[in-house]
Amino acid sequence: MMTPALQVEEVKNQQDLMAFIRFPWEIYRGDRYWVPPLIKDQLQKFSPTHPFRSHSQMIFFLAHRGGTTVGRIAGIIDHHYIEFHQEKVGFFGFFESIPDSEVSGILLSKVAAWLKGHGMEKMAGPMNPSTNDECGLLVEGFDTLPCLMMPYNPRNYSPLLEEFGLKKRMDLYAYFLEVPTFHLERLDRLTERLRKREPRLHVRPINLRHFDAELKIVKEIYNQAWSKNWGFVPLTDEEINLLAKELKPLVVSDLVLFAYLEEEPIGFSVSLPDYNEVLKHLNGKIGFLGLFKFLYYSKKIHKIRVMLLGVKPAFQKKGVEGLLYIETFRNGFRKGYHQAECSWILEENVLMQHGIEAMGGTRYKTYRIYETPL
Repeated sequence: MMTPALQVEEVKNQQDLMAFIRFPWEIYRGDRYWVPPLIKDQLQKFSPTHPFRSHSQMIFFLAHRGGTTVGRIAGIIDHHYIEFHQEKVGFFGFFESIPDSEVSGILLSKVAAWLKGHGMEKMAGPMNPSTNDECGLLVEGFDTLPCLMMPYNPRNYSPLLEEFGLKKRMDLYAYFLEVPTFHLERLDRLTERLRKREPRLHVRPINLRHFDAELKIVKEIYNQAWSKNWGFVPLTDEEINLLAKELKPLVVSDLVLFAYLEEEPIGFSVSLPDYNEVLKHLNGKIGFLGLFKFLYYSKKIHKIRVMLLGVKPAFQKKGVEGLLYIETFRNGFRKGYHQAECSWILEENVLMQHGIEAMGGTRYKTYRIYETPL
């Protein structure tokens, strides 16, 4: 029997978009480590009114064979990235495919052609849709659940991308820490030494009753702290406001910290309970029954993710980062969280890697950004 022809079509309407959003449920059926995203969050992410869309162009494709969806992909042009890096790089993202190089190849070709037609000189990814969101392809560490807002994919995606001609551009690491191997006594000594050297330095938790004022401090520090990092894209006020609105209900006050030198805020860190341990049980929906599941499983979370940590450039590499890490873990362990993930850390950020390893952390997941000329 002849194999049905492979067709790729652009997502044009709401029905197509729902097919695009729901396709991962087919890919990950029976996969114990996949965490279904909330459908309402996906709809918001792909909405033309999302703040990211104010400075970007996106196109979505679905691949079909014989009336069955067999793959999806997005093409992304982030004009803020191009302006900031002075580099005509477009991205692919939200890639999912059956294990068939014909499917992955035609999807990637469609995006490459679209990007080239818009003047891009390179294609990189996966970005979902940028380095300020989920990004990278999991290439090591498939045997545990991904942490909150970290990607997950089958093992065969890496060969599919490489067969197309994509090459590694940068690896991102995730580190794992837990109570039995956390070097608390050694870190206490380092903390005391730092505070004696700089007695004006102190750390405080976020004040949720003054959330808007606290958010202003984050905005002040964020773009300064990360501006020299590979792949950095400045967040707009609207993007920061939306992210804060989404994350505020998940915040545990003692896990979001600000570092001060006397009265000047010089750094902050954001850690959240790993709500993927809850989302795993909701199957993409938060209805009436889902709310009870959310409340029940929220009490069973035992892990946190350190997802943001930044210090103003003038105060970097002086121990402030370590102090924020130490206070985060101390507070987390006190509240009953006995595991933590620090993610993601650039492969070129050797100083941060050594600092986490000195605390007892081990690298346990690797995510890869790929690139190819167009």
